[in-house]
This record gives sequence, structure tokens and C-alpha cells, in this order.
Amino acid sequence: MRVFCETLGVDIDLAERPQRIVCLASSLTETIFEMGCGHRVAAISAYCSRYIPANNLPVAGDYLRADEAMFQQINPDLILLTTGIQRTLGIRLAQAGYPVYALPLPSSISGVMENLNLLGGLLNEVESARRLRQRWEQQFQTLYLSAPLRRPRVYIELWFGKHMRTVGALSFIHDLVEAAGGDNIFGRDRRAYFTPDLAQVEMARPDVLLFHTEPEYPVDIAALIEERGWHRWNPAPYVVAGSVQKGQNIIHEGPSMMETATWLQGHFHFWARHYR
Repeated sequence: MRVFCETLGVDIDLAERPQRIVCLASSLTETIFEMGCGHRVAAISAYCSRYIPANNLPVAGDYLRADEAMFQQINPDLILLTTGIQRTLGIRLAQAGYPVYALPLPSSISGVMENLNLLGGLLNEVESARRLRQRWEQQFQTLYLSAPLRRPRVYIELWFGKHMRTVGALSFIHDLVEAAGGDNIFGRDRRAYFTPDLAQVEMARPDVLLFHTEPEYPVDIAALIEERGWHRWNPAPYVVAGSVQKGQNIIHEGPSMMETATWLQGHFHFWARHYR
């Protein structure tokens, strides 16, 4: 089957039911396993094992690099990754003749669901993808209905290695926080990810500071807050620290984002009960 990958601008010859899948995006790998198709994955990225059952799958790369010698051994019939920082890698692999497909980075929860539909089509598992989508949507509906009546105003700070960003309206992370019951203070900004003006944060005085950090580049959040003088706010902000751990990773859009949303909503409920 000939398929056009719009995000890479290439045609690929797609097997009827790909059986040797190399997946270099942890959210897609987790989704494939959740659909019951984990046995068709031949290799994963360095970050995928955090989100799937224990396995002996070889690591074939990460977000920026790929082990092409391993690709030659596996002879994959489908390589999956995303756009954004992975797009350059996807183009290079496509130029080398590999059957590579890059799914777009979602700008909303709806985009996450669209990628689920697309993944189901690529794997010829449309019904499995639809069932997972229905379950996901039901979970989100339950989440919306159980949100605290008193919604905290939330400042989101992501540390991608040494690079600090916040989140505007055009990110699924904004939708995740809103579904859990928070109000993103930059939720009216039409950007997805950008370096925040800390003076604006100071003026907004959010109720909750939501941080995401990575183990390779640890950030001392308490020291950061003190350095900025935010510890002197009255009332003091409630701090939530996310990580790459499954169920606490706000930048991960695989199925475990529902665990993350539930974990986050628990913090918002705690704030609503104990902070005034």
C-alpha cells in the first residue's frame, strides 16, 4: 500500500500489517502496546521503556539519533516518529529509503486523538484504535466532571534539558491542565511553547506553579523559586513537580497521560481544600 506522509513530504510503501515496527517516540510506543500490538514492535527509543511493560526490545535511537546498523539487521517495515525536533531525523531516514512516517505534534487533546486514529490506520488496527479512543474520551469526560469547583490559576514551566519554556493555548499540555481543573495563566496566548516573561508571571501571581524537569538535567525548584522571590508571595504558591515518571509526565501524550491528569487533579483538589 502506497501512503503519503505529508509531514515529511514523502511516499512510503506500507505493509498490509506491519510486523517489524521501529518506534522512536515513547507516546506512540505506549499507544501501540495499549492497542494490544506490542508484539509487532521490533525496536524502541531510549525513552520508551518508561511507559511499556518490561521487555528485551533493542534500543534503536532517541529523539535525534538512529542506529542505522540496527535498522539493517531488523529490516523494519515501518519506522514511527513525530515532527518537531524529530522531523530532521525523519527526513534523513526517508532519504535513505526507509519506510518512515512522522505523526504531527498535537496542538490539543483533539490532536492526540487524531494521531491515535492515524496510528490505527498505519497499523491496520482501526477498530483497536477506535476502542482506545472511546475509552480515552470517557476518561476525559469523567475528569472534567470531577474537577474542583474552585479552579487554581496555574503557571506551567517546562525544562527541556537546559531550555526553559512555558505553555500557551496551542499545546495539548494546556488542554491537560484545563481538563484536570486548572486555569493556565498563559492560556490566551496563541503560541504553543515559548520562553515566559517572568515579570508577567510575577504580576499574575498564579496559585499553582507546575514544573516539569528531566533527570539528565536536574533543576532545584525550591532554589529557583527563592531566587525569583516567589517564595515571598502571600499566599505562597502551591508547587507541583512533574518528571518523566509514568503518570507524572505532563509532556507525554501517550495513554498514561490519563494517569498524569488524575495525579494533577489530585493536587488541584488538595489546593482547593487547603489553600485560600
